[in-house]
Amino acid sequence: MQNPRFLFAVLGTALITAACASDDVAREPGQPLPNLTEAEMGRFLLGKAVFTRLTSVEEGLGPTYNQTRCSGCHAIPVAGGSGSTENTLGKARRYENGVCDVLAEEGGDIIQVQATPLAIAAGINPPEQTPPSATIRVEEPALAMFGLGLVQAIPDEEILSRADPDDADDDGISGRAARDASGLPGVGRWTRKGERGTLLVLVDAALRRELGLTTPTDPVEQTVNGVPVPPEADPMPDPEMDERQIGILTDFIRFLAPPARAPISSAALRDSVEHGEQLFDDVGCAVCHTPTMWTGPHESAALDRKPVNLYSDILLHDMGPEEAALCGLDSSPSERRTTWLWGLRLKENYMYDGLATTVRHHRASRGRVRRVTRRVRSVDRRGASSALEVSLYPLSTATPATPAPSLVGG
Repeated sequence: MQNPRFLFAVLGTALITAACASDDVAREPGQPLPNLTEAEMGRFLLGKAVFTRLTSVEEGLGPTYNQTRCSGCHAIPVAGGSGSTENTLGKARRYENGVCDVLAEEGGDIIQVQATPLAIAAGINPPEQTPPSATIRVEEPALAMFGLGLVQAIPDEEILSRADPDDADDDGISGRAARDASGLPGVGRWTRKGERGTLLVLVDAALRRELGLTTPTDPVEQTVNGVPVPPEADPMPDPEMDERQIGILTDFIRFLAPPARAPISSAALRDSVEHGEQLFDDVGCAVCHTPTMWTGPHESAALDRKPVNLYSDILLHDMGPEEAALCGLDSSPSERRTTWLWGLRLKENYMYDGLATTVRHHRASRGRVRRVTRRVRSVDRRGASSALEVSLYPLSTATPATPAPSLVGG
């Protein structure tokens, strides 16, 4: 058998070389979905301008905040992309007796590190401190937003059909749907813990928590470590963002295309990708990292019954005590929503905390991943060592067979 270190080095190279399964909706990073109407394209462009625009104090920034624009975090490789480990989001929560507390009375779970001149003059000195009651604090890079409109348009029923919370099929894998932390009905899809169920809720929360902008759903300024903000620190009338602005910003994200695959530049790489696709299925990766789901009927032709090659079942899975980190409002510290793998070639860091800087490190450094590694070696001993020289993504550019019509999904 070949040296596993060599095999995983080759695997890492192939992972970065290839990207997600390609079809008629994938584009280069930051591009809109194809087949948008003129009105949809207009909202996409307006939303992009809002996403990348510097927010001023006069418009309501702060009084405490983390970034002055959305693209301050979501920037790799372009606006709408992921964040870096040098620009992370601090979160602190308390987990006790099975209950996750976001510490609202102590200023909330988001640690804001900047303050406006008005806030500083009023005696607010950044950064916020970790709440005294917190049992854990983590630093997380921002997740990419490519293709999220397609993910939103996947019907709840398709996601729920893959749930198996009690491992009824006895395959050793259990997964369950997350719930929206705001109390809205439907499956939670966004954040590492699946705590946001719609793009509108996701955007609204980010504006409040990252830029300090009040919204119609939450028109009251958050406290600073539990201390109310003095009126002179933020004299702008609330809400500071209206529904129209939030809707335009949401539509930019809704109409962002998923990332296109890297070109297959040689017959040898094509063979590796084919082998990789088979290995990905053989060792069981595809059980959780579902290669393709489908959107349902949708009022926008760009989102109507499209394949979504995100490599995720969008379910929560218990990763074991070695993976325990931040708790979620509907999840334990060791549960995490299955990460989608499209656009892997565009990332600069991996795992929930961004500490894995290469795909090989990602695959070999964590508890459950190490168990998968042993399964890979088992397949290798059965004579499939060449299959490790792969990407995780299918080679075919053909559109998968259209599923039966399903309910409207978003």
